[in-house]
Amino acid sequence: MTTLLTTPLWQGTLFSDGWRAGSGGPLTVKAPGTDAVIATVSQAGLDDLDHAVASATIAQKGWAKQPYSTRAAVMLKAAQLLEADPTRLTDVLVPESGSGQGKAGFEVGLVVTELQESAALASHPYGELLRSVKDRTSIARRVPLGVVGVISPFNFPAILSMRSVAPALAVGNAVILKPDPRTSISGGLALAALFEEARLPSGVLHVLPGDGAIGAALVTHPDVPCISFTGSTAAGRKIGAAAAPLLKRVHLELGGNNAMLVLPDADVQAAASVGAWGSFLHQGQICMTTGRHLVHRSMAAQYVAALAEKANGIPVGDPTQGLPLGPLIDDRQRDRVHGYVTAAVEHGATLSAGGDYDGLYYRPTVLADVAVDNPAWTDEIFGPVAPVQVYDDVDEAIETINASEYGLSVSIITSNPYAAYELCDRIESGAVHINDATVDDEAVIPFGGTKASGVGGRFGGPQANLDTFTETQWVTMQGSVERYPF
Repeated sequence: MTTLLTTPLWQGTLFSDGWRAGSGGPLTVKAPGTDAVIATVSQAGLDDLDHAVASATIAQKGWAKQPYSTRAAVMLKAAQLLEADPTRLTDVLVPESGSGQGKAGFEVGLVVTELQESAALASHPYGELLRSVKDRTSIARRVPLGVVGVISPFNFPAILSMRSVAPALAVGNAVILKPDPRTSISGGLALAALFEEARLPSGVLHVLPGDGAIGAALVTHPDVPCISFTGSTAAGRKIGAAAAPLLKRVHLELGGNNAMLVLPDADVQAAASVGAWGSFLHQGQICMTTGRHLVHRSMAAQYVAALAEKANGIPVGDPTQGLPLGPLIDDRQRDRVHGYVTAAVEHGATLSAGGDYDGLYYRPTVLADVAVDNPAWTDEIFGPVAPVQVYDDVDEAIETINASEYGLSVSIITSNPYAAYELCDRIESGAVHINDATVDDEAVIPFGGTKASGVGGRFGGPQANLDTFTETQWVTMQGSVERYPF
């Protein structure tokens, strides 16, 4: 089957009422590992945004009036098309985002399930019958917000776009999607092509590649009542501040500096395997990446040695050639990662593996003896770096976990999962995974963080998606007109 990569609908175009050129000029999308040009798409200008908002506002009204079965059918058709030909996304994900083949395949599977769950969301009960002190029918029902603005990142571009786009569409909203310019295709235009083939009506979805100016204008546009943003905490704070005067609904899924707690009864080799996956998958460029390894003193030396052996054994190189770890997204991110590593060593950390790079290919890195005030421990590095710290008792370890400003995901490795479960009440985190990695996601669960890791609605699961992408409307109805003393 011919892939979309060989028939680039997006060559010289964006997607807004069909494939057309935007006013923002060309945007060259390159593979970070090889600098090869994947395609040249079109950037949106401010006039393109205004056009998209006006078009989406009109189209949304007709889309919301469609029977739920119509919206569900579009979601299911898109899922079927992608499931039948995963290469329509993997062939772009691998070169464009530097994804390993396995990561790309896993991401496509997440997109498929997101579409399937969103199809089910369309038919989910959307209200409840309320009690009333009067003799009347009282209903709370969910209604679409209107136009939802989605701003998505580069790291898992397809799923981190789709987890907002699909449920928002399923419940009757229109969507304007601004993907990261570095992943304009896999994070946006390839998804538009998928929905177009699934017969989503024109005007309901617009994909506008562009820089931060377009994203900022989307956030402050008066006719976009909801923003769903996934990205860094720093950017999220700016978006929240910009949107606040407009009193619009803002959902911010932000960064993390996630901890893995290895209890003294854990199997060291098994723990090291989980730790390596959590820290090195997709070059550590995941909000749920394991950024802190807390290991009991009795097993710390063994754990560091096992983790370093894992790191040294992972091949790094061009993912289009089948290597599991690809490049960092760009020079700036590579220099940021290396800056954290070199500074950590200068301030007393021990480099147990990695710490070097070839171009954008950064070796999986293990840092031992990392102090609690070392930036490599306190900050989100967003690279393949595993800082390890020793603890002596569990109370101390939990205090260290909670000391972070972030609260996205925590992993606990132990031979006694029920004892670990009892620790969950004391851990400040949106997710706790016992005997699994910090990196985990499913379309059916309400995903989100606490503290500086996020604010607003959750993604996933029917109740969370309804809370996030609809508004509650109270309706009462009675058989005769109420009589009042006036």
